[in-house]
Amino acid sequence: MTTDTDNRGAKGDILLEMKDVEIDGFSDERWHKIVKGVDLTLRRGEVMGLIGESGAGKSTLGKAAMGYAQPGCMIKSGTIMFDGIDLMALSETEKRKLWGSRIAYVAQSAAASFNPAHRLIDQTVEATIDHGINGETEAKTDAVELYGSLQLPDPENIGTRYPHQVSGGQLQRIMTAMAMSPRPDLIIFDEPTTALDVTTQVEVLVAMRDIVEKFNTAAIYITHDLAVVAQMADFIKVLRYGDEVEEGETRQMLSEPKEDYTKTLWSVRALHKDESPSEDIALSIKNVDAAYGNTVKVLHDVSINIPRGRTVSVVGESGSGKSTTARVITGLLPPMKGSIEFNGQPLPAALKDRNKDQLRRIQMIYQMADTAMNPKQTVAEIIGRPLEFYHDLRGRKRDGRVAQLLEMIELDDSFMDRLPGELSGGQKQRICIARALAADPEVIICDEVTSALDQIVQEGILKLLLRLQKELNITYLFITHDIAVVTAISDEIVVMFQGQVVEQGLKSQILSPPFPDYTQLLLSSVPEMDPDWLDKLVDERS
Repeated sequence: MTTDTDNRGAKGDILLEMKDVEIDGFSDERWHKIVKGVDLTLRRGEVMGLIGESGAGKSTLGKAAMGYAQPGCMIKSGTIMFDGIDLMALSETEKRKLWGSRIAYVAQSAAASFNPAHRLIDQTVEATIDHGINGETEAKTDAVELYGSLQLPDPENIGTRYPHQVSGGQLQRIMTAMAMSPRPDLIIFDEPTTALDVTTQVEVLVAMRDIVEKFNTAAIYITHDLAVVAQMADFIKVLRYGDEVEEGETRQMLSEPKEDYTKTLWSVRALHKDESPSEDIALSIKNVDAAYGNTVKVLHDVSINIPRGRTVSVVGESGSGKSTTARVITGLLPPMKGSIEFNGQPLPAALKDRNKDQLRRIQMIYQMADTAMNPKQTVAEIIGRPLEFYHDLRGRKRDGRVAQLLEMIELDDSFMDRLPGELSGGQKQRICIARALAADPEVIICDEVTSALDQIVQEGILKLLLRLQKELNITYLFITHDIAVVTAISDEIVVMFQGQVVEQGLKSQILSPPFPDYTQLLLSSVPEMDPDWLDKLVDERS
């Protein structure tokens, strides 16, 4: 890799200094403050963790470190100095020369960040080539090495695929490789492991930390996962409603937080649902094989029973077949072999062959809220569409029901006229939950629905889902890599690996030792709020 690092300073030099930064956002026909006079200092080789609830201003502050304000926002005041350069004084053209070369950004939603018409390797090296850092051959050779270091399968060839041909977790890692390709001075990681299963997350965290250390890169790590930030960050800054609550060295912050709000964040724990077995089966998957294009077989003889009014959680690594199972159930991917039964009756394999009532009764909430909503539709239109389609509600009746659904997901009717781009990641996912509820379904397939939420909001959503299940007898198929969520919401657990069901049963059975090897691997990969946890795990597995 040929890069000019002679003028980039030594480890420990101040690289980024933000002082009294105020950022305003426009919504509800007025400007309001998102970030309220926050300071941030970052040295070369350091990682700063930004944490806080959804809407705290974490992502907005992280993007401002690039001198960037997303549409609908503006950096109103303050100074932002990057390596002696006043970013606020630069033109857009001058800033773009830094973006992608010396400053890189890894977004939360990789699926919304790639061009579906171009191969992954070409997008990985685009900035490196465009900025003249490397030629095409050298850049692609280096990209393959980055793919390998990020534990991507078949690193020599995965770049020849298109974005839709890899899993969400794999796409997130390729986006990380794209950011690292030019060897930037500063990387802003915005929830980069949200889409990853726990075993893959461990590998990626190790790879990211090693690369940051190897190339003396500074990083801002934005996350709601306290255990993850404990492994990555040298310092932690806590934000709430755009204000800085406190900042300190990671070990000190974890052991002795000063502010009550920080102590509240630290004390949040998942709920615990007592399992409830049932023989009343709402949905049954029987001996299903499935493939994409009839060539790449993904599911192998999968059989799962989902009891009525209960929650079955499906866990496993990225690429294990969890989301493909959901696509088969919804008819988006008709199986090659096997069948789906709903309420004891065969369900048409293909979506196009199902009637409106069959469609209404089984709803799905997708992992990537960014790509699941039309960016040009308001919240009222997004939630209102299933109300019109399934229940013929229009006008005041529709809007009244939309307001009720918003209240159920802990938002108010002021959100009705907002566009998706005006919402935080957590708010977007809650809108997707409300849209699914609008159909009055019997079964909801939840595909990583809490992965984008901070722990306080996540707890609220889980409480909401549990209450709805109790009141409405809703059946959930919960796809997740978060073992804490599995413990909180499950009655039964299905463990999948390489397209097969390797273990299934009541939660108490699956989570009690002795464990099969693969289940043990999953459980041992759940991060702990101990800064030494990742090092200990690497030592144990080496």
